[in-house]
Amino acid sequence: MRIAIDAMGGDHAPKEVVLGAMEAVDNIKDLQITLIGDENQISKYLTNTSNIEVIHTTEMITGEDEPVRAVRRKKNASLVLMANEVKEKRADACISAGNTGALMSAGLFIVGRMKGIDRPALSPTLPTQDGTGFLLLDVGANVDAKPQHLLQYAIMGSIYTEKVRGVTRPRVGLLNVGTEDGKGNDLTKKAFDLLKDAPIHFVGNVEARDLLNGVADVVVTDGFTGNVALKTIEGTALTMFSMIKQTFMSSLKTKLAAGLVKNDLRGLKNQLDYSEYGGAGLFGLASPVIKAHGSSNARAIFSAIKQACHMVENNVTETIENTVDSLQLIKEEE
Repeated sequence: MRIAIDAMGGDHAPKEVVLGAMEAVDNIKDLQITLIGDENQISKYLTNTSNIEVIHTTEMITGEDEPVRAVRRKKNASLVLMANEVKEKRADACISAGNTGALMSAGLFIVGRMKGIDRPALSPTLPTQDGTGFLLLDVGANVDAKPQHLLQYAIMGSIYTEKVRGVTRPRVGLLNVGTEDGKGNDLTKKAFDLLKDAPIHFVGNVEARDLLNGVADVVVTDGFTGNVALKTIEGTALTMFSMIKQTFMSSLKTKLAAGLVKNDLRGLKNQLDYSEYGGAGLFGLASPVIKAHGSSNARAIFSAIKQACHMVENNVTETIENTVDSLQLIKEEE
């Protein structure tokens, strides 16, 4: 299995990307990694070249670049060359911690959509109280959505959660303003009716306040709402930890208390760190494409690589395509 990685994408590239790649080849059997980026910078950290190949380029896409224009004009950018490795079947999947919009554009224009999927969905796995996590999609690949898009998101999310995360009969919920049937706007009402008849374990509407309680294994919504929910969860977690830190540092007494619970607080922080679950999958493309968090460290890159490997090993793309095909046949017969 070969994974292509944009070595120049992310806040801590290429160092953390290279370190994560080396950890992956040491721990995952028969894994080959292609790092794409500035070889002079990569070589500073690449102490083990076993099963790691480097494709040299000095061109890269930054966070300031306009995504679509950058993908079309910067043909030798590390992110574009990475996507080309997948398109040309020299890699089975690809990962970048760089410009999210550029990665989505490269996914659509270079890797291409899978048959039967109208729009891809950006799908991170977020933490829950019990540590199992839940998949949220879409969080921004498409701001607007139609009911059939949410149906496709639900099918893709359910298959991924079962095949890659190992959840038997994953519970799929529709993010809404209330849990009662018939709640919401025109989009959620129509999507609800479609999801009831889909080949998934649909548990109905779920509210945002219950997401971290593990109310569902997969939560489906449009990209606008999903992005707001994601940023709210991220911001709340960061603010809470900042407030806790300020409280513990406020006096000698609280500083002593902080020393006693330091390891417990570190464990709590790790539990809330969704990079431990891997990156955000861009579901609906012809091959697995993973968006790692922009601030990914080596551990987060390693998690994203494991995630990509699981998607390839479990034929997630083919399973989604076959499921969508079978639904289409049913519709045609009706």
